[in-house]
Amino acid sequence: MRFAFRLFFLSTLFLLASHAHASSLQTKTVSAWEHYIRLTEERINSELNQKGKYLASDFLGSADSHQIRNLLRSGQIHIQRMKTSDGNGGSMEVDDGMIHHWLGGIFVPNVKLDELLRWLQNYDQHHLYFREVEASRLLSKNGPEFRIFFRLHRKKIIDVRYNTEHTAIYRQRDPAHASSRSFTTRIAQLDDPGTPGEREKPVGDDSGFLWRLNSYWRFQQVDGGVFVECESVSLSRGIPFGFGWIIKGYVESIPRESLQNTLVSIREGMKKNLSAQDSPLGQATSPRQVSH
Repeated sequence: MRFAFRLFFLSTLFLLASHAHASSLQTKTVSAWEHYIRLTEERINSELNQKGKYLASDFLGSADSHQIRNLLRSGQIHIQRMKTSDGNGGSMEVDDGMIHHWLGGIFVPNVKLDELLRWLQNYDQHHLYFREVEASRLLSKNGPEFRIFFRLHRKKIIDVRYNTEHTAIYRQRDPAHASSRSFTTRIAQLDDPGTPGEREKPVGDDSGFLWRLNSYWRFQQVDGGVFVECESVSLSRGIPFGFGWIIKGYVESIPRESLQNTLVSIREGMKKNLSAQDSPLGQATSPRQVSH
């Protein structure tokens, strides 16, 4: 029975993947996404401007905040689902799309905020440390604003690659607190990646697994290291009618696991970086050896 169910599950995913090329990003879907992002950013900006609190988890309640900080200091990762409500406290529906909103946190020990930010802003090296980044390049820099190219690879049964461009804007409140906002300006899924026939699909007319991606980061330096938090908000195609009960959990797990991989890569990458600085030769072993 279990084998039969698994076979049916995988067959369903294969069927969806084989027909995913027919999905197109609609204007109404973009409008719903933009509305969701506007309300989300209003809440985040309000929190960042408050005194006495800073991390997103600080606004979950004092007991929850204390528990989360202890969890992160112990070396674990905290990830939870987030949801932005409409102006009346209700949920926001997205026609022909799904919004995936997650909050994740990690503690990076034995590091200062300024050196962590310098490491993160070295975008030419991100492909060496981040599991899903196959190629990375800084396109331009204007003060606190960075334009970046990433070639992304996401694989979980279905294997997908993208050429993407992002804008990241940093803001430092004081020596111990910083934040950044990152958003995609272009996402092009690749056909036949790694072959002579590799080409980009038309933007917004692809499999629909990743149409938009925004990331909202907060960094707080404390004794012993830096707390790192990220709110990841992404947009994908909706689930075809009748398939939600079997694949919704699978679809939602992908952005969650992507956020977790990113947070772990930051902690392990900084660990390698510190080891390189302390080694006699000033070089670490290959960054691709970072464990996750």
